[in-house]
Amino acid sequence: MALWLLLHLTFLGLSSHWLLVQGHSPCVPTTGGWRGEVRSSGFGFLGYLGDCYLHPPAWPALFSLDSLEKAQESLQIPSNGSAPLLVAVEVFMSNVFNVDILRYTVSSMLLLRLSWLDTRLAWNKSAHPWHMVTLPWDSLWTPGLIIQESLWVDWRDQSPRARVDPDGNVELYLALTTETNCDFELLRFPWDQSDCTLSFFALSNSVTELEFQAHAVNEIVSVKREYVVQDLKAQVSPWQPVPNFQVTLRLQNTALKTIIALLVPGEALLLADLCGGLLPLQATERLGYKVTLLLSYLVFHSSLVQALPSSSSCNPLLIYYFTVLLLLLFLSTIETALLAALLARDRQGTEASPSPTSRGEQQVGGNPGGHPASPPTGSPRGGKGPGRSWAEAVDRIFFRVYAAGVVCSQVIFVGIWMWAVCKSDPAPGMAVPHGGQPRPDWSNTGGPLSARLPT
Repeated sequence: MALWLLLHLTFLGLSSHWLLVQGHSPCVPTTGGWRGEVRSSGFGFLGYLGDCYLHPPAWPALFSLDSLEKAQESLQIPSNGSAPLLVAVEVFMSNVFNVDILRYTVSSMLLLRLSWLDTRLAWNKSAHPWHMVTLPWDSLWTPGLIIQESLWVDWRDQSPRARVDPDGNVELYLALTTETNCDFELLRFPWDQSDCTLSFFALSNSVTELEFQAHAVNEIVSVKREYVVQDLKAQVSPWQPVPNFQVTLRLQNTALKTIIALLVPGEALLLADLCGGLLPLQATERLGYKVTLLLSYLVFHSSLVQALPSSSSCNPLLIYYFTVLLLLLFLSTIETALLAALLARDRQGTEASPSPTSRGEQQVGGNPGGHPASPPTGSPRGGKGPGRSWAEAVDRIFFRVYAAGVVCSQVIFVGIWMWAVCKSDPAPGMAVPHGGQPRPDWSNTGGPLSARLPT
């Protein structure tokens, strides 16, 4: 009895050691089978309860040290001789459901199909006539992936299973939802076009051990979005020190929402200001009309500022365009206020000091035998004085100049929109990597000094 108990404890120790090597905690039996806590750095599955497989289908039971070594070896990267292991990756983009230019983020849904060859999992098909077996992802080697630009990643299947054929070809499907950073190019907002990159890295392996071959497939069928995916491509960056592949999304703004919300109100206010210049200068409603338009445009301009990012290397041209419109409205309102003030002062001066003609009329009116004299030729009629005629002439000249300036500003803006180019500032890590000195430019010197010295 004691011998049987000793053998039983030895077996439990070996099993626990094998599970801890894989990153498992010891499994405990439950009514549904063996359960345990699975911990792994691959794919971000951390601290969840999953199946604990003591006897994978392709491996023998763990009752010997040889089986223990095989189990440990199965979690190492498969050997491909002197060449790195080739992992083919197909990225299926199924949805881009949120583009936030204020936070510079993009939310998307992807499906990864990874396939590679692991000859250790092959079996004799004549002895075991299985066309395919499925294994839990934590019972064999899988490339551990992280996304460099991600803020969060939600792996939709917390316990994926890999399919293995008799030749040892492994296929693993991973579905995920992620929110990533994206450097939007907003110079021509709302007709902007930006490239967003998702960089996948396998940090647990080196480039001499692992190599990716990536391919992207666009499966997005919904276009009812402000931003639509115009292009999708995948590539491998050869200059990175760890195995990696990148997925690049080209997002195009449909511009309909911004045109209705920003451009149409701005142009309407500018046209209303031009029409306000046709009102007579002496009309008391003109100044109130201009001030109302200016206040309305100030509210509109504040909403525009809130709708665009607070800072960028290349600010949208719309910010400068609407600022120019604000200055035009301000200039038109100031012109109306100044001329209206001059007219009011001239009117007050005329009423305070009556003209000699008025005094003559009073004298003639006091003569009982006289008749009222007719106004002299050239005297103002209809209440128009010399000051008022001068103010109205200045107002007409200003209106023509203002209308020409508005038309020229529109033409200049269209030209700048068509031909303006803005190059974003390089990232600090590109100009000065790791906070060190800038990289020397050997293009004009023929290479580094050590390469140009004779040997």
